[in-house]
Amino acid sequence: MATVPLSHDVRDLSLAPDGRRRIEWADTQMPVLRTIRERFERERPLDGFNLAACLHITSETANLAITLQAGGASVRLCASNPLSTNDEVAASLVADFEIPVFAIKGEDESTYYQHIEGAVAIPPHVTMDDGADLVTTLHTRRRDLLARIVGGTEETTTGVVRLRSMEASGVLEYPIVAVNQADTKHLFDNRYGTGQSAIDGIIRATNVLIAGRTVVVCGYGWCGRGVASRAHGMGANVIVTEVDPTRAIEAVMEGSRVMTMAEAARVGDIFVTTTGNIHAIGIEHLRSMHDGAIVANAGHFNVEIDIDAMEQIAAKRRMRPFVDEYRFPDGHCVFLLGEGRLVNLAAAEGHPAAVMDMSFANQALCAEYLVQNAASLDRKVYDVPTGIDREVARLKLVSLGMEIDVLTAEQRQYLESWELGT
Repeated sequence: MATVPLSHDVRDLSLAPDGRRRIEWADTQMPVLRTIRERFERERPLDGFNLAACLHITSETANLAITLQAGGASVRLCASNPLSTNDEVAASLVADFEIPVFAIKGEDESTYYQHIEGAVAIPPHVTMDDGADLVTTLHTRRRDLLARIVGGTEETTTGVVRLRSMEASGVLEYPIVAVNQADTKHLFDNRYGTGQSAIDGIIRATNVLIAGRTVVVCGYGWCGRGVASRAHGMGANVIVTEVDPTRAIEAVMEGSRVMTMAEAARVGDIFVTTTGNIHAIGIEHLRSMHDGAIVANAGHFNVEIDIDAMEQIAAKRRMRPFVDEYRFPDGHCVFLLGEGRLVNLAAAEGHPAAVMDMSFANQALCAEYLVQNAASLDRKVYDVPTGIDREVARLKLVSLGMEIDVLTAEQRQYLESWELGT
């Protein structure tokens, strides 16, 4: 007899009423996704498709799931990080919208991967990932499900890096659209979303004053730019560490000091990693930080800080929710926020809904694109089609009541010609 897949695994369904209010509040800030949902309800472009999504279970994600469901998809959700689930929202999705969710805030690693299995228990046709854990699970432990998958999407920089590595190694088994690469995603979500929400997470966890502090931002990609900008705006003295000379120069011209992490570790008060790489802050840096330094990660995985090495030599105690003190043998201590996981979701609520509106609009439209074009796509990582990216931007402008100019025939001809000069 076939095993009946679990319908859900959430903390407590009695939390649903509060979750429903959170979902409805986020919806008021997501007019682009709402417009797409209204069209999806009429056209049902995802009818007959099972969609497994491994995403942060937030009120914004809930509105994406509801939109995909409105388009006809059978959606199953799991968390893309053990600390990024809003338990109230997870409960509401199950109780109010009949969307199976497998996510509990604070779940251990074993449960995390069991929940991914729950999301694919009904074999998916489309995957939606944030960090590529779902995709790699399918390519390792659940290869039996690969043949029916027509395509997938990836939300974040770290996941895109992993997927491009899979493509280069010749092991990627189905096409994936890198939503993270859309201009309407990384220019806004990564910069303004991460910038605001990472600082918000640090403040909620610690209640420290940012003004006058030295904030060290590790990495100056779009997320690092956002964190540095918000820290500057709150009166911090900002230091940037980088491995890319071009980005380092940009940081200097934006008003930050640039130095090596070895130098920055000795003078920083608050450290935020945004590199997507392992051990951006190593044990030698943690050893040299001053007493009371605060360390947080805004990248997807907690590997950016060498937590394992720190736990081997420092005494640990919980000071307050999402704040752990690590006291070294020499007596100095370092405070780690959110267990080193993405601080904006571990200690706060993640990105503002208004910016996730564009990111998740891309997700919804790319899911539609995949089911319509699967037959013509190869097993590789694709950028978001320009038409989708610009349509999301257009819809956002419409929602803001703003109009832009249109090229005249004369202007278009000038741009397309080579004869006209000085």
